[in-house]
Amino acid sequence: MVFLINFVFSMLSTITFGIITNIPRKAFITCGLTGAMGWMTFWTCQTYLDQNIGFSNFLAAMVIGLMSIFFSRRKQMPVIVFNVPSLVPLVPGGPAYLAVREMMDQNFDASMQYIAIVLVTSGAIALGFMFTNVIERFLKRTTATLKRDRRR
Repeated sequence: MVFLINFVFSMLSTITFGIITNIPRKAFITCGLTGAMGWMTFWTCQTYLDQNIGFSNFLAAMVIGLMSIFFSRRKQMPVIVFNVPSLVPLVPGGPAYLAVREMMDQNFDASMQYIAIVLVTSGAIALGFMFTNVIERFLKRTTATLKRDRRR
């Protein structure tokens, strides 16, 4: 039951942010699926596999990136239409808020711990997208080379 609740609410949050960012209507469901699969990857790594927050976010960002590439080709839309709303469930808003709150309370040790969580999460998401782009470029070059070799 918890799995289903996580899936539905992550999908709804992604679709809602997609509405706010004004993505095309025909991308709502696929964008929601992309965000939900990214969140479910993160949640599964955290809950069942006992992975750290960095690895979980990295893997989730890779899933989002790969699914975004797939759906962008399928729907003939830019990748960013799927990437941006799908990241919403992964954004470390809670730790960022707590870092600022602890800083205002002059509890700098706790603030630095939250800042570290925000930095690790943000870096892992960025690395996940970077690796996704590397994989996409590698596959494009490989398929282009194969097509060129077949013509000869």
